[in-house]
Amino acid sequence: VPMNLLKHSADIINTGQWTKKAIAEHKKLGDTHVVASSAEDNFTYIPKIKQEDLSPDSDYVYICENNTIYGTKYKTLPPHDGKLLVADMSSCILSEPVDVSQYDLIFAGAQKNIGPAGVTLVIIRKDLLAENEALPSMLNYKTYADNNSMYNTPPTYGIYVCGLVFEWLEDQIGGLEAMEKINHQKAALLYDYIDQSTLYSNPVAKEDRSYMNVPFVTGDKDLDAKFVKEAKEAGFVNIKGHRSVGGMRASIYNAMPVEGVEALVDFMKKFESENTKG
Repeated sequence: VPMNLLKHSADIINTGQWTKKAIAEHKKLGDTHVVASSAEDNFTYIPKIKQEDLSPDSDYVYICENNTIYGTKYKTLPPHDGKLLVADMSSCILSEPVDVSQYDLIFAGAQKNIGPAGVTLVIIRKDLLAENEALPSMLNYKTYADNNSMYNTPPTYGIYVCGLVFEWLEDQIGGLEAMEKINHQKAALLYDYIDQSTLYSNPVAKEDRSYMNVPFVTGDKDLDAKFVKEAKEAGFVNIKGHRSVGGMRASIYNAMPVEGVEALVDFMKKFESENTKG
């Protein structure tokens, strides 16, 4: 992104692991401003900024729209008058309809909702594609646009699987509008149970909760470890939370059916009844 778009400076909103990495990479290439961060509260909310918080000379505002580790998501895009808006949508792409005209560049790894790791999707305004002889050809977006994404041999099998996913979304699910309803239903099932539970809690500000990633804790590290162990024995794998957050995390991407979330909630209820006094 900075190789293609950075001329003066970039404004980045720090919301977790992936923006931290983006900030580090940007700083290697040019002037980088962190205009807001929720690091002091372990990234449990999306910082709200004003237009005047942005740098006068910045070329673009950079966000990660959904933060997998911390379970946050942008519900309202940040102000960016006079600036481009760049969004990493790797973990929420295809989970809901998106008005791409509100962005100037979107990029997304395929590995959450689209297909196998190794395929990357980029949506960029055509007028941002520029000749830049200083850039290596393989790092210039214009190279791919000019060659129908086949400047080199692309990951054909991965793209084929992506095509099958697109057909599934359209033909079996009913498109992104239908997928959004399913995802909201799944998230509501989990959040509603957590919110009324006496054992579990979700650390994320309610208005910023992700529909894809739901972290939760019991408040007791030993009990969290017991939950993860018994959950695995019951068939719920990869539910241990990231080390920076602890506890548990349910990633409920498009491929997870409603029945899977219902089964998780049933297990959580059973565990709560067995591990709560009174």
